[in-house]
Amino acid sequence: MDKNEKWLQWAVELQSIAQAGLYYGKDKFDLERYERIREIAAEMISYKTEIPKDKVRDLFCNEIGYQTPKLDTRAAVFKGDRILLVRENSGRWSLPGGWVDAGLSVKENAEKEVLEEAGLTVTAQRIIAVQDREKHNKPVYAYKVCKVFVLCAYVSGEFAPNIETTGSGYFAIDQLPELDGAKNTEEQVRMCFAARDAERWETVFD
Repeated sequence: MDKNEKWLQWAVELQSIAQAGLYYGKDKFDLERYERIREIAAEMISYKTEIPKDKVRDLFCNEIGYQTPKLDTRAAVFKGDRILLVRENSGRWSLPGGWVDAGLSVKENAEKEVLEEAGLTVTAQRIIAVQDREKHNKPVYAYKVCKVFVLCAYVSGEFAPNIETTGSGYFAIDQLPELDGAKNTEEQVRMCFAARDAERWETVFD
């Protein structure tokens, strides 16, 4: 982590300690202290990012229990020597994917995201990688994320308009469009090509 982002690591650690304390603590005075620690963590994020504190609390301090990373799936779907990418509302491109919904497995979520964002029915076949997001993607978030890359096989369908993406296309490895680096990097897309081409792929994990 960059030295300029050390403050974020401290804020995340404070939030995690406070969240666990609020869940497991019994003494009302300790609970008040943990709540204040959580408030300070939110204030740190708000101060450094200029995001309103209430919004920070909604995004960063809205869970209970022991804090664990969020799960994000990214689906690798191929047509010949080209990989499927969807165009985000920002104009940049990414592998179809998103947060794993409660009640869905990683496999089910990967398939759902491709259907929602690209209009395609696919079958998830194997895990390419499980990566700690902040080791690979920028900007660093105020919460931990595990990114799960899933190799999927096309079954049927075609792109349909939706609220999350504005288009889709298949791209060769040497003709990639501008990627949304917060969601996937060129290195991660190249990893998906390598997994597709490998006779026996070993899952990459941090």
